[in-house]
Amino acid sequence: MILPSASPLTLTLSLAAAAAYAVSATGASRVSQTLSRVAVWLAWTLHGCLLAWGLWGGAQPLFGFAPALSITAWLVGLVYAIESFVFPQLKTPWGLGGLGAAAVLLTLIFPGEALSPKLSAWLPLHWALGIASYGLFAVAVVHAWMMTRAEARIRSAADGFTGMPLLTMERLTFRFVDVGFVLLSATLIAGFFFGTHLYGTSHPIKWDHKTIFSVLSWLTFGVLLMGRARFGWRGRQAVRMLYVGSGLLLLGYAGSRFVLEVMMGHTL
Repeated sequence: MILPSASPLTLTLSLAAAAAYAVSATGASRVSQTLSRVAVWLAWTLHGCLLAWGLWGGAQPLFGFAPALSITAWLVGLVYAIESFVFPQLKTPWGLGGLGAAAVLLTLIFPGEALSPKLSAWLPLHWALGIASYGLFAVAVVHAWMMTRAEARIRSAADGFTGMPLLTMERLTFRFVDVGFVLLSATLIAGFFFGTHLYGTSHPIKWDHKTIFSVLSWLTFGVLLMGRARFGWRGRQAVRMLYVGSGLLLLGYAGSRFVLEVMMGHTL
């Protein structure tokens, strides 16, 4: 654990952001949607300040599995904040606040490792593409979960209204998958063709756990998109494949880095 070494500003921003996320998570069903939405915006702003300080405010940027998850959670919050403007009746998913709070506190405990000066200056761009795809697939998973939950409530004759029409939510879900697939493809292509320059290794393609899980995830999403385009896959079948692909992608970087950083103590 590296919690004692956190600066006072980092500690303050982390606890404040986690508290705001917790309010949005626990208060979604207990307080007005307006107050819950304000809590999400406050948490997202504090979280953004925390990420900016971690990347540019310290003596040396840190990165690892927890910061990657933290940025992903922040991107999910950003998309929700934008959607809440377009659909004012959109209900705040309690899982969004829980995800954000957990990501912030996890980064406080595991802030990552200092980036080596030997790494290519283009490597942050490569990581940015990968994390952006993480964020888009995470948004798609949240939408799919809300859609599935709403459909289950409708079947049980309960109120399944989410604040957004189900067909619109389905279209948005797979729009995010489309764009995420493009960014993931760009990330893999950059890694395959420029791996030697990016990481300073002698082998351009390193078939480690990260690469294997990422490629499996890419194949899963590719089959999903092809199945929707040619065979009209919808409903549970499409959602299950989305979950599988997202799980593989999560294992690809965050899972591998967790094993290396936490369980094996390796550096970037």
